[in-house]
Amino acid sequence: MSQSEKPPNPPPRDARPIVRDDPIRAVIWITVAMALFAILAAASRKAALMGMHPLQVVFLRNLSATFFLLPMLMWRGRALLRSNAMHLYGVRVAISVFSMTAWFYALALIPVAEVTAISFLGPLFGTVGAILFLGEKVRIRRITALIIGFIGAMIILRPGTHPIGLGQACAIFNAISSGLITVLLKQLSSEDDSGKIVFLTTVMMLPLTVVPAMFVWQTPGVEFLPAILTIGLTAVVGHYCLMRGFATTEASLVMTFDFSRLPFAVLIGWLMFGEIADIWTWVGAAVIFASAVYITRREAKLRSQARVEQISKER
Repeated sequence: MSQSEKPPNPPPRDARPIVRDDPIRAVIWITVAMALFAILAAASRKAALMGMHPLQVVFLRNLSATFFLLPMLMWRGRALLRSNAMHLYGVRVAISVFSMTAWFYALALIPVAEVTAISFLGPLFGTVGAILFLGEKVRIRRITALIIGFIGAMIILRPGTHPIGLGQACAIFNAISSGLITVLLKQLSSEDDSGKIVFLTTVMMLPLTVVPAMFVWQTPGVEFLPAILTIGLTAVVGHYCLMRGFATTEASLVMTFDFSRLPFAVLIGWLMFGEIADIWTWVGAAVIFASAVYITRREAKLRSQARVEQISKER
């Protein structure tokens, strides 16, 4: 390209993406992200079953993810390290460390499909977090959706007939903390673009996860390298695809395709570990997912109505 053909005012490298309404492209981005997250979960379980402690997996996940994110730092420069919302990053990172640790512990103890199914509780706990921390109004439809989601979780866990162990408890804790993280992401996304959010969160988690890993550290052999690299790569690319999906269309539509994680998780769990998801896992996941989709779409509609009302008042 000649000098005269170059755009006169190139956009800054840390500019926030322009939101477009392209549902087909969004579905592709989200489906790819869900497949990558299923692979991430399977690779994490593989590392744990090979004998690596979950605390060590958490650290190596962040280390390998940081390695794959370095080209972004080289491209965007020091601007990637600056933010006006560092206090929010601190809160998010603190919660994320516990959430991620619980997730890796769950994957070490119970099948990938069960962890995935329980994770669908995340948006429901996100709604609770929005009510508690953002002061959003409690409406009867929200309460109903939360109750239905809780029923779905009970279908999967089946207390009294199915033992609830440490793995299930860790998966539930991960879902709760993931919901709280969603609330923080809503605030962070108003300050920074998705690339900066992923980069800063990963880099800030790295030193916090190295200390616990040192207490259980065993130098991994070469046989662990494929799993660790897969964990880091799928974490980075999966979150990038997810955020591209959110940037391409409405969050309520994106939420609809979150359920595709379960078929991917079931397939990969069967291929790699011979795990079979029972019918109750599917039924419970469907109930949780239906309530989560409803509440997400309902909130999107209410926000749209509020914007219309605000515009009308300004006129």
